[in-house]
Amino acid sequence: MKQEIRLAIEETFRAAESSLTANLAEASFIPQVAAAATLLAESKNRILTCGMGKSGLIARKVAATLTSTGSPAVFLHPADALHGDIGNLQSKEVVLAFSNSGETREIVELLPHIKRLTGKLIAVTQKADSTLARDADAAVIYSITREGCPLELAPMASTTMSLVIGDAIATALIKLRKFRREDFGKYHPSGTLGKKLLTRVHDVMQQNDKILIARETRFQDILPRMISANLGCMIIIGSKGHLRGILTDGDIKRQLEHFARSPEKLFSATAGEIMTPDPISIRDAALVDEAFALMQEKKTYTLPVVNAQKKPIGVVRMHDLMIS
Repeated sequence: MKQEIRLAIEETFRAAESSLTANLAEASFIPQVAAAATLLAESKNRILTCGMGKSGLIARKVAATLTSTGSPAVFLHPADALHGDIGNLQSKEVVLAFSNSGETREIVELLPHIKRLTGKLIAVTQKADSTLARDADAAVIYSITREGCPLELAPMASTTMSLVIGDAIATALIKLRKFRREDFGKYHPSGTLGKKLLTRVHDVMQQNDKILIARETRFQDILPRMISANLGCMIIIGSKGHLRGILTDGDIKRQLEHFARSPEKLFSATAGEIMTPDPISIRDAALVDEAFALMQEKKTYTLPVVNAQKKPIGVVRMHDLMIS
């Protein structure tokens, strides 16, 4: 790679990075973003995003992000709105407008219609003294150190700033509206992520009464049942059916090594004597990604599944989560 090209690429990244850093250093910047998000959270209506050109592309993306995180939003093309689509703007809706200059003609011409419909306006712009910023109910004013374009013509750092501001507003709304992981899954039901966030442990666990044994069960009886169940473990329960321990394939191997010189002692040992007591377990109502995170944290591939009464009703394995 030519050094000239490498330096140009690096400059684009550094321009965006330095612009983000500079804005975060401004004491008023985060409060402005928070005020914009609060205004949106107070509204019971849709959010309309708008922008022309590159800002329009950013506005479309922000609308999609807001919608997927619990704040219904649609993109309104300013030019189309002025030529018949103004009906998409309903009474008391909030418009989130992106314009680097704050003087985009099509957006400025929309302002009287927003006021007429008693709507609210949020401006995202680089110019605090622009028409858009002055007329806004809330304004997020950003700056850039440089665009990052070698010609200093194409908007780069400025569109990056607009995009991140939109994402930050969405982040604040997630908190303000108490949007949860499960809610996110409802908005993405068909994708892999949605399935992960909606599927619960009881949907993927292995339920088999053959793996539930008492502490008094002897190893010579455990082994054939374990082979028959083919789940890689046995769950040990107490007299009232509560979880007391687990015996996995790995435990069996370790016990065989331990009793190598006297295997007869192993075959006469009870489940209570060779089990791993008080194992980590998971509720049947837990989400599968919670089970996955717990397995990673505890470095295990098998979890007993318990119901609300803390009684084991099955087992979930890493393999079950991978194919869910």
